Amino acid sequence: MRKTVRATTPAVLACVAATLLTSIAAAAPAPGAPSAGDPYYPNAGNGGYDVAHYDIRLTYQPTTDVLSGTTTITATTTQELSRFNLDFGLRVSSVLVNNVAATFSANAAGDGELVVTPARPLAKGAPITVVVAYNDRPSTVKINGFTSWVKTADGALAVNEPEISSWWYPSNDHPTDKATFDVSVEVPDTVVALSNGNLVRTTKNRTGWTRWWWRSTQPQATYLTSLEIGKYEVNRQTTPEGKPFITAYGADLGDSLGAAKASIERTPEINEFLATQFGPYPFEAQGGVVTTAIGFALENQTRPVYGARGFIGGSNASLVAHENAHQWFGDSVAVGRWSDIWLNEGFATYAQYLWSEHVGEGTAAELAQYVYDSKPAADPFWQVLPGDPGADRQFDSAVYDRGAATVHALRTLVGDDKFFEILKTWQATRKGGTGRIEDFTALAERIAPGRPVRHLLKIWLYTAGKPTVGPNGPTVPGQRLAATAEPKSYKEIRAALDNHAHSHK
Repeated sequence: MRKTVRATTPAVLACVAATLLTSIAAAAPAPGAPSAGDPYYPNAGNGGYDVAHYDIRLTYQPTTDVLSGTTTITATTTQELSRFNLDFGLRVSSVLVNNVAATFSANAAGDGELVVTPARPLAKGAPITVVVAYNDRPSTVKINGFTSWVKTADGALAVNEPEISSWWYPSNDHPTDKATFDVSVEVPDTVVALSNGNLVRTTKNRTGWTRWWWRSTQPQATYLTSLEIGKYEVNRQTTPEGKPFITAYGADLGDSLGAAKASIERTPEINEFLATQFGPYPFEAQGGVVTTAIGFALENQTRPVYGARGFIGGSNASLVAHENAHQWFGDSVAVGRWSDIWLNEGFATYAQYLWSEHVGEGTAAELAQYVYDSKPAADPFWQVLPGDPGADRQFDSAVYDRGAATVHALRTLVGDDKFFEILKTWQATRKGGTGRIEDFTALAERIAPGRPVRHLLKIWLYTAGKPTVGPNGPTVPGQRLAATAEPKSYKEIRAALDNHAHSHK
C-alpha cells in the first residue's frame, strides 16, 4: 500500500503542541483540597482521597495524659495527588505512604492540618496506605484556639460534635467520608478503654497494662467515633435480637447511678420501638456510656455517651430515645453538610414525641402544638432557621424544638401512611451514607405527590418568624387540635434537650 505524506503547516504544529501541553498540565498531580468545602467549618475534611478504614492502635497514660501510637489509614485516591491533608493536631514523629517515608507539616498554623507530601506522586484511583506515628498530650493541644479532649482525674474523654478526632487520631474529618474502624487502646489495669462497635477482646502484653480492642464494621463518621478512658463499671449483655449490648457507668456517678441505669438499660426496648417507626436498627451493637466528664449527651455510633447531669433529676428514657434515634438520623444517614443539622436534631427530638405517645405521656400532636403555642411570635426563638441556622447556632434550642414541630407539620400534611413511608424509605435508601435537606424534600415530594411539601418546609425551616399555621394544620371550626396544657412528658423531654445541647463546641 502506498502511503501519502502530507506537509504540516506551522499553525497545525502549534495547535498540536498546545494540545499536548494542555493534556500534560491536566494530568499533572496536584494537591488535594485542604477542606471538604463545608461553609460552617472551613478546615473540616479534605479532598483527593476516600477513606475505607482506620486502624487506631494507641497507648494512654492517665497520670501524664500522654497518648502515643499509630493510626493506619487505607484509602483510595480520587485524583492524581502531589500532596494531601489529614485533620490532626498532635505532634507527629513520622508518616509513611505506601511504606515509604513522606515529608509532613503537622498543625503548623494551629488549624489542625497535617500536610503530607509522599515521596512520589499518587495516581488517581490507586489504593494507598498511610501510617502516622505520634506522641503528645492531647489536653494541651489547641486547634483554632479550642481544646476538645477532656482530661479527667483517672483518664480522658474524646467525645464532641462536630469535631473530636483531631485530638486523638488523624482523619478526613467530615461526615461525608465514613469508614470502618478498629480501635485498640492500651491503658493501666486500673482503668478501662471504651469505644464503638463490638468489644473483640482484651489482651495483656505487659504487667499492669490491658489492651482493649474495639471494632466498628458499619460506615461511621469520624465525630461519632469516641474514646472513654477511666474507672467504669462495664456490663456486657445481649439484646433480644442477639446483638452485643455493652453499657458502662463512671465510678463517680454517686446518687445518679441508679437513675442512669434505669434509663440506659432500657436501650434495647427503646430501639425495638424506634425500629417500628424508622425501619430496622442499622448497626451491629447497642449500648451507652455515662460519665461526669461532660455536660451533654452525644449520639456516638452504637454507644451514645451521656453526661451524668442528664440523670440528676431521675431516670430519663426520653434522653435515651433521642440519642438512639440518632442511630438512624445522623449516624446511619449522616448530614451532607453541617447546615443540614435539622435532619439530625429535628428527627431525634420528634422521636421523643413518638416515645411519649408510645408510653401514654402525651401525643406527638400535643407536644408539637404545645411548643408552638408556648412561644409567642415576638420570641427570638422564631428567628432561628433550623434548615440553615449558622455554625454559631447549630445547637440552638430552635433547631430541636422548631425542628421537631416541622417534622410533625410534615406528618400532618402528608398523613401517617405517607409520613412513615418517607422515614423508612429515607433510611433504607441511604443507609451508611449521607443526605441533605434537599434530598429529603425530593423524596417526600415523590412519595406524597400533589402535596405542597416544599412550600411547607420552606416556611418552617427557612423563613424567619412564627408560621401562621401550626404543626397540626389550620384550625377547623369546632375541632380541638391538641391540648395547650403542658403534656406530661414535656419536662422530661425538655431536660433531655437541655442536656443534649448544653456544651457542644
